[in-house]
Amino acid sequence: MTEPETAPLAAPMPRPRGPGFTRRLRNYLFTGLLVLAPSALTAWVLLLLFNRVDNLLGRYLRFAALDYRRIPGLGFIATVVVLVIVGWIASWIGSRSLFGVWEQWLSRIPGVGILYGSTKSLGEAFLNRDKPAFKRVVLVQWPHPGLWRVAFVAGPPSPAVRAVLGDEIEVVFVPHTPNPASGFVHYAPRKDLHYLDWSVEDALKVVVSGGVVQPGIS
Repeated sequence: MTEPETAPLAAPMPRPRGPGFTRRLRNYLFTGLLVLAPSALTAWVLLLLFNRVDNLLGRYLRFAALDYRRIPGLGFIATVVVLVIVGWIASWIGSRSLFGVWEQWLSRIPGVGILYGSTKSLGEAFLNRDKPAFKRVVLVQWPHPGLWRVAFVAGPPSPAVRAVLGDEIEVVFVPHTPNPASGFVHYAPRKDLHYLDWSVEDALKVVVSGGVVQPGIS
C-alpha cells in the first residue's frame, strides 16, 4: 500500500510591520512637546513675573559688604513686605474711604479718568457674580458674514439708539483674544445673534485660550 501524500505546509503569514523609527521618533517628539510645553510656558511666565517684581526694589537694595552686588530674590521679598505694610495701613485707616479718595483723584485727571472708569466697569462686568453686567453669551457675525465670534450681551440700548435702529436691538461686546478686557461694542439685531447656553466664565475660557478650551469637551 502506498502512503497517503501529506499536504504541503502553508507559508507563514507575514507579521504586520510596526511604525518606522522616524515615525515613532516624531510621535515621541510631539508627545514630549504636549507634556512639557504647558509646564515650560507656565514656568517662563512665572519666572518673568518674578524678575519684574524683583527688579522693582532689587536694583536699589545693594550693600557695601557685598560689593554692591544685587541679591536675587531680595527685591521680591521687599516688594511683598511693602505690599503687606500698605495693606495693613489701608485696613487700619479704612480701605473704603482711602480707595474712594484714590478713585476721585484718578477721575479728575483728563484722559486717565475715562480710561480708569471704563476699565473698572469692564472688570466689574466680568468679575461681579452677584450682579453680572453681561446677560447672555452669543455668537455674532464679525468681521463679515460667515465668520462668527463669541460675544456678550450687555443689555438693551439707550432710547436714542432704539429711536434710530428700533427695539429689536442688543448691545453686544465682542472681546479680543487673548485679552478680553479690550474689544468692540456693537448694536446688533437680535435676529442676527445665536444665543448659547454658556456661562460668562465658560465663554471667557474660550476667548482667553484662543478656542482651545471648549465647553462640554473634556
